[in-house]
Amino acid sequence: MIGRLTGRIVQRLPDLLLVDVGGVGYEVRIPLSTFYALAGDGGGPVSLHVHTHVREDSLQLYGFASRAERGAFEQLIAISGVGPRLALGILSGIGVDELRAAVVGQDRDRLQRIPGVGKKTAERVLLELGDRIGAGRWPGAGGPGSGPPAGTAAPGIVSDATSALVNLGYTRAQAERAVTAAAEGPDARSLEALLKAALARLVR
Repeated sequence: MIGRLTGRIVQRLPDLLLVDVGGVGYEVRIPLSTFYALAGDGGGPVSLHVHTHVREDSLQLYGFASRAERGAFEQLIAISGVGPRLALGILSGIGVDELRAAVVGQDRDRLQRIPGVGKKTAERVLLELGDRIGAGRWPGAGGPGSGPPAGTAAPGIVSDATSALVNLGYTRAQAERAVTAAAEGPDARSLEALLKAALARLVR
């Protein structure tokens, strides 16, 4: 199993990295939190904490900027009805620390604002993660920094941000409204900042 990758980022998308390790390109699925954390790497060497997900017909890699993110991901996919794609969606819509706070506070509404998380799934997440937090089996907190500086969004960034939100499960109309509103604010210079601002509007 692959538990860690260190190499050079060849391609960086909001949900996918292509990492060159010794001439071999690895496709690694990532949450938005990791995408934000890698914003300033500029093609230099990076290290990712990796979860290798083996299925009958495929092997998929999921990468994270911190052990806490990977730990939260592994806690989530251990819950019935939560697969890797939904787990990434949850971590994209709510950070590790905020997820823990939602579980401790039993904030079902906060989880249900994430696309793909219905009432029953939210209740299972709160119940099972609550038990693990109570038993001390929760990954350490801490994650990516606060993100890039403020500015004004370029048209290409607006389009990329809209596509990223649609890929996360929001409707195109929801994504366009949130991105358009966020693009008019101060936090819009980069794709990372614009996504953060748009997501903040969507989960209110």
